[in-house]
Amino acid sequence: MITIGFIGTGLMGLPMAKNILKSGFKLKAFNRSIEKAEPLKEFGAEISKTISDVVKDSDFVITMLTDDSAVDAITSSSDFLDNLKSGSTVIDMSSVKPTTAAKHGTNLKSKNVNYLDAPVSGGTIGAEEASLAIMVGGEQSIFDKSEKILKAMGNPTLVGPVGSGQVSKLANQIVVGVTIGAVAEAITLCEKAGADPNKLIKALSGGWADSKILQTHGKRMIDKDFSPKGKTYTHLKDMNNILECANSYNTHLPISNLVKEMYKTLVDNGHGNTDHSSLYNEIERINKK
Repeated sequence: MITIGFIGTGLMGLPMAKNILKSGFKLKAFNRSIEKAEPLKEFGAEISKTISDVVKDSDFVITMLTDDSAVDAITSSSDFLDNLKSGSTVIDMSSVKPTTAAKHGTNLKSKNVNYLDAPVSGGTIGAEEASLAIMVGGEQSIFDKSEKILKAMGNPTLVGPVGSGQVSKLANQIVVGVTIGAVAEAITLCEKAGADPNKLIKALSGGWADSKILQTHGKRMIDKDFSPKGKTYTHLKDMNNILECANSYNTHLPISNLVKEMYKTLVDNGHGNTDHSSLYNEIERINKK
């Protein structure tokens, strides 16, 4: 039976690992705070207490971590590298820089370990429902071997060589960030002008302006419920990575730059742990000047 080692069982990783187990795979789970991995026991997971244990004898190792530094800390460690099974596959589903993905892909190839970068979109709801959009960078043959595992978590698409998954995720975050800003402005305009924003969302359903962000994030803005599903500081990290990537290709993204500055102000003002739909609050702040 295929054995999967899963590293990082936070808001996204926990339901993702749960869906892998529900699909009948054998899974070992590790999280720096072990108690966050414990709920997987009831679904048949083995809880590992060390990186070396979760990696050892695993045919596939999946990492779902917060950022580049977290991924680097794990995948560059001797506990990780020295215990990887020759011929195994590492799938990094974290959102990191394309250059970070390329670096780890090259490093692992030298150890006869395959690598895919496979960041996701869909938030905690998508993770729970196994409906995540999964953007994959790597070789076709390795993708084919990994597809059944990835399909346990959502809808995988191979978009190009190593690093392409991360570029696609950055493109995704451009659309998400800019759309959150557009929805926040639409809700704000309705509130200021006396139109019912709840009825606005209903009225736009099925039209060109309709989207998951309008339906979900718009409701959060109306209810002023910014409990974190996707965090503001995480989206700021994504916007910074977007602009860094664009700059490396001498490409200007003015709208992304504006959204990045708004997220930066939110984080600077202590709202880093709120939901990224709290971009609405930055528009409120601007209007109170």
